Amino acid sequence: MTIPLVVGVDGSEASLEAVDWAVGEAFRHDVPLHLLHAATRGPEPSDVIDAAADRVRSAARPVPLSTEVVQADAVDALVDTGRNAFALVLGSRGFGNLAGMLLGSVSLAVAARADCPVVVVRGAAEHRDGRYGSVVVGVEEGEGSGTAVQFAFREADVRHCRLVAVHAWSAPFGPFTPPQDPSWYALEARRRPPAQVLDDALRDASERYRDASVSRRVVEGPARQALLDAASEADLLVVGARRRQGHLGLQLGLINHAVLHHAPCPIAVVPRI
Repeated sequence: MTIPLVVGVDGSEASLEAVDWAVGEAFRHDVPLHLLHAATRGPEPSDVIDAAADRVRSAARPVPLSTEVVQADAVDALVDTGRNAFALVLGSRGFGNLAGMLLGSVSLAVAARADCPVVVVRGAAEHRDGRYGSVVVGVEEGEGSGTAVQFAFREADVRHCRLVAVHAWSAPFGPFTPPQDPSWYALEARRRPPAQVLDDALRDASERYRDASVSRRVVEGPARQALLDAASEADLLVVGARRRQGHLGLQLGLINHAVLHHAPCPIAVVPRI
């Protein structure tokens, strides 16, 4: 049995935009679509799920569809369902969020806790309908980007579009005297040039997707700005999230928080396996 692509719906316009985006994603990957409405209060549950289901059935791309309504906390229900999901798809904001919030609290909490990739659908319509022909993936130092890179290559492959891999780095500013600590010198000796960090991160996926069109960008400066700049002409931004010892769930980090709040296109948060 193929695991489904799960969409959280709450009747808001943002969640319906997420449904529209998820229909295309399910069609591209040939997976069923599952609509989940979880709430302890709010609009009539049957009305919410029926409206979302009608939206799927009226779409130009037919996909297998199932629906579910549960009386439960939305975050808990989505995280639990995500343990057996292709991915979770959410709108950027729902009902009940504070005025002025750039990202809904449910979307942020699910992105931080889910075991599967979480796509937050945001941005103007031109960033949701594939017209840019580009998927962007952020690559960090270390091994934290491997799963995100594989996810991004797969998304670019099913879209038949270009992949843009971005690695941002910062040089020390001003006079610098290294500490008199032998371990510091050992660390510096292992540090790789930024271009090599990017090449190493892409190597395995490039072997698998040999026909992929890949652009590499090494940017000196803040990673947040480098990713947002690249996402300004993208259909999807992909970032990785790492688990840290001693913490429950994914630790999104400052960069991921920033792009989740400000990305001009849908953004996928992919947990490191």
